Amino acid sequence: MSISFDPRNLLAHMVGDGNGLTQAEIDEGKPAALAALQGFRQQFDAGAIGFPALPNNKALIDEILALAKKLDGTYDTVCVVGIGGSALGCWALDCAMRGPHPVQVKKPRLVILDNVDPDFIHNALESMTPKKTVVVVIAKSGSTAETMGGFLIVREWLMAGLGKKAAGRIVAVTSEGRGDLKVLATTEGYATFHIPENVGGRFSVLSAVGLVPAALIGLNIKKLCRGAAEMTENSWSEDLSSNIALSAALHHWLIWTLKHKTMQVAFPYSNFLWGTAFWFRQLWAESLGKAKDRTGTVIHVGQTPIAALGTTDQHSQVQLYIEGPNDKVFTFWTVKKTKNAGKIPKAKLGLVGFDYLGGKTMATLLDSERRATEAALAVNERPNCTFTLDKVDEEHLGAFLQLMEFETAFLGELLNINAFDQEGVELGKKFTYALMGRAGFDEFKQQFADYEKKRG
Repeated sequence: MSISFDPRNLLAHMVGDGNGLTQAEIDEGKPAALAALQGFRQQFDAGAIGFPALPNNKALIDEILALAKKLDGTYDTVCVVGIGGSALGCWALDCAMRGPHPVQVKKPRLVILDNVDPDFIHNALESMTPKKTVVVVIAKSGSTAETMGGFLIVREWLMAGLGKKAAGRIVAVTSEGRGDLKVLATTEGYATFHIPENVGGRFSVLSAVGLVPAALIGLNIKKLCRGAAEMTENSWSEDLSSNIALSAALHHWLIWTLKHKTMQVAFPYSNFLWGTAFWFRQLWAESLGKAKDRTGTVIHVGQTPIAALGTTDQHSQVQLYIEGPNDKVFTFWTVKKTKNAGKIPKAKLGLVGFDYLGGKTMATLLDSERRATEAALAVNERPNCTFTLDKVDEEHLGAFLQLMEFETAFLGELLNINAFDQEGVELGKKFTYALMGRAGFDEFKQQFADYEKKRG
């Protein structure tokens, strides 16, 4: 397994003193990075944060594989009902290992109901057959409105098609000791897997949240966790030259806070990593966008993550990136070995726009496009850096996801914030519960009424 991080285009001699880092600034930041490592390690050792331990849960892996073996051959579709961290990780795994939609043709299909748009849900149900579908409903709280509403519709659809056998086609992933989803799963006899209390949704891709759907669609979850375990060991190292997650966290922290790059563009040059970019967007935004630091001081900190796809978004966003506000850092994700080279035929048309490409490969063109964009940004003093995966397989993907999670945790320490809560999301949830008539939310119903009164 090989993943590298190249920060050279973040340096001042490449993008100018006002936009790039000097070696002195990096050296001055190293003690803070090591303190961040130690601070996060203390939280993990105390049991407060659990995602670093997920790849080593052999008992869970075996239990999931046993379920997948039991159901094998009985379905052509896996329908995940979840939202946010309960859906994006599944998509990242599927997209990376089996290919992006809509060109993916492998079975079983993965259908993810991650929104409450009624037309979207209707069309999804029409595309599936109850007798050939396994439903995985995922909610750590066991009461997320979007997930519960969607699941009630899917459950009724299953029951209409299968009757009492419907429960045997449902898998619940939720908390062990709380939530109405757990109660219903126990009452109706669903196969159930639990999410550790010290693992938040956006850090849960290597728990049952991601591993259950992954195993059901045929991914090798042992290799996925093996790569993640290797990255976990690497991420505890105090050697900044080898600890990729800590080095990336240091560089991103400095370029953000010293050079005022308040947006980060995640720029995968692989359609297979496109789902991972959207998973990363939630991880970064929800973890690092905070109103207060750990002392209670109001800081309103946050770096806005943006997902861009190379080469597609060279033709839709790079004009802004090169000539617009210089407030962004660009993080390219590239793959050294593609599965297919894509040789371009030597057509010999006598047309210069075609003939120079003949005999070359699409892989070479893709890499040239990425390197050209890196250079164009650097020449225009736009800082950028690159993660390179040797290839996209289960081990590299597991390692890369774990790397991103460790980098995020280290950034939280460097910013002196709690990267593992999400208070900013909660008020909207409470207003939704009040509007939908859930018991116990009268206070928020009144607050919403006051808000509407102001609107006139």
